[in-house]
Amino acid sequence: MRETARLGIDVGGTNTDAVVMAGEKVLASEKRSTTADVSSGVISVVDAVLKKAGVGPQDLAQVMIGTTQFINAFVQRRQLTPVAAVRVSLPKTDGIPPFIGWPADLIDAVGEQSYLVGGGSFYDGKEYAPLDIQGLADAAHDLRARNIKSIAVIANFAPVRPDIERRAAEVLLQTLPDADITLSSEVGGLGLIDRENAALINASLRQLSRSVVKALTDAFEKLGIHAPIYLSQNDGTLISTDYATRFPILTCSAGPTNSIRGAAFLTGMQDAIVIDVGGTTSDFGFLVRGFPRETATPHLIGGVRTNFRMPDVLSIALGGGTLVRFDGSSPRLGPDSVGYQLSQRALVFGGRDLTLTDIAVRAGHARIGNPAAVQSVDQTAVTAVLDRIHLQMEDTIDQMKTNSKPVPVILVGGGHILISRPLRGVSEIQRPQHAEVANAVGAAISLVSGRVDKIFDFAALGRDGALAKARKEAVAAAVAAGAAPDTVEIVDIVELPMTHMRTGSVHVKVRAVGQLATAGAA
Repeated sequence: MRETARLGIDVGGTNTDAVVMAGEKVLASEKRSTTADVSSGVISVVDAVLKKAGVGPQDLAQVMIGTTQFINAFVQRRQLTPVAAVRVSLPKTDGIPPFIGWPADLIDAVGEQSYLVGGGSFYDGKEYAPLDIQGLADAAHDLRARNIKSIAVIANFAPVRPDIERRAAEVLLQTLPDADITLSSEVGGLGLIDRENAALINASLRQLSRSVVKALTDAFEKLGIHAPIYLSQNDGTLISTDYATRFPILTCSAGPTNSIRGAAFLTGMQDAIVIDVGGTTSDFGFLVRGFPRETATPHLIGGVRTNFRMPDVLSIALGGGTLVRFDGSSPRLGPDSVGYQLSQRALVFGGRDLTLTDIAVRAGHARIGNPAAVQSVDQTAVTAVLDRIHLQMEDTIDQMKTNSKPVPVILVGGGHILISRPLRGVSEIQRPQHAEVANAVGAAISLVSGRVDKIFDFAALGRDGALAKARKEAVAAAVAAGAAPDTVEIVDIVELPMTHMRTGSVHVKVRAVGQLATAGAA
């Protein structure tokens, strides 16, 4: 019997990429322009790649999708739902109100309704105040009067005592049975304000996530694909469509993560800098032991600070669709791009805009479209543009490195043709086969993960006992998310002694990953 196949898709701002894989072999790949409605672009690329691979819809075991639709909506302030923050923390944490530091245009889009009520715990889980039931009921009645149904519930040290947030949500639902509630303990780390922000972002995207996921599932229905569908999340692992609709914030950096994971798979390299050159941006990520290096600092999403787990990625406005202008003899690259309209607006496709793709064709580094259309571009100007491209790439690589030693670089993405020279500070450059669809490959090979992010009392449990408990919980979380138990392994353990707290308290982060329980099933 033929080995079952899986379909990997990445829906980007410019292109939608797809691959069909069986085991570790890429059977076929395809690239199409992303469409405004997303769905028709997905149908087009999937239909084409299945035909190229000679695979029928019934042969697919799983479908894995990476998408930036949710984060793009938040950044662009579109299709967001008004939200309210219910912070369970009094008499503490009232010095800084919710929505602090949010950009004014974002406040206009989601509002800044907030309520502070009594309750919460210390870092060790001991409650310092009982839950204010009446305060929650009053907040619920006010929310009903304002017709606000998207709510973020936030409690002090909620990852240690998630039950406080759950009890608060139950009280709110008594008055608001159709409320859409995000619990901060399910989306963020220990820091109150950053975790609150992550919960509020998630709440504002939930309605959109349901419509996007429905559009995707409807597209597969039209194609006759009935295999289980999963979405890629920020750490390069998978979540179900149901989970993605509840926690769309988990997918906000799936695109760069998939490219990094895909680059590792296609080259076999475990440690390198990956540069994904797309149509609009170039994303730089650090590959460490086969997974993206995660940022250790607070992360800004659409101008809002969060402590959400994110890959350490730097993006610059440089891609195949980047517009090229000249101030005298000096080239100016972007930051604007023709995006998914590249095939209509670039000179080589009969358009009127000079893009970096046109420069690559004029330099002889790519055979795309009609080369005669760019013969009038002065060679001196072409050289100046290429100099600027490589200088920007080298400067960004230097920002990613932790020391001065040369590092290997993997080039992926459809725009990798822009890099035509050696790069300063780089030991080697690899351009693997299927580099242009590495993001879709990364989606197709995604694993399932489970995490623990808690404070443990090493004095009471002992270091070995505490870490064993954290590992067990992380493995259980991965299995609960759909991983096959016998494939789960611990890939990351971080211990952060809480020196400002009682002796023995240590912040422990553990990540476990495993293969989908259904992977390879007939």
